[in-house]
Amino acid sequence: MMKKLQVLIPALLLLLLVSVNLKAQDKADYFIGKWNIFVAGTPNGDVKFILNLERKDGILSGTVHDVTTNAEISKVTKVEEKEQNITAYFFAEGHDLSLYLDKKDDTHVVGNLLNMFDATGERMTEAK
Repeated sequence: MMKKLQVLIPALLLLLLVSVNLKAQDKADYFIGKWNIFVAGTPNGDVKFILNLERKDGILSGTVHDVTTNAEISKVTKVEEKEQNITAYFFAEGHDLSLYLDKKDDTHVVGNLLNMFDATGERMTEAK
């Protein structure tokens, strides 16, 4: 009986650790994918773009694209990640920009550009 407990307890602990790690990974990967972003009231008027985020070698990175042509505008130079939000940094229109996004629900984010302009976003779904 004691030998069974000596095997069972470590196995249960290992299972618990794996489960916690997978849940943490799911939360961090919420932002992976394509997002339609809308920024209101910039000096150039309202701005729309696509933010495409992916995880490579454990690091979140991505690109910013024009919504009409899908041409790449900029590479994301850095992403700061927290459990429910990210800040993505990129260069566009001659400026270093920061885009803060906070998880609103499964398909929407809210935030700001440069801590000055309100931003909203919606997850893009792939056409089937």
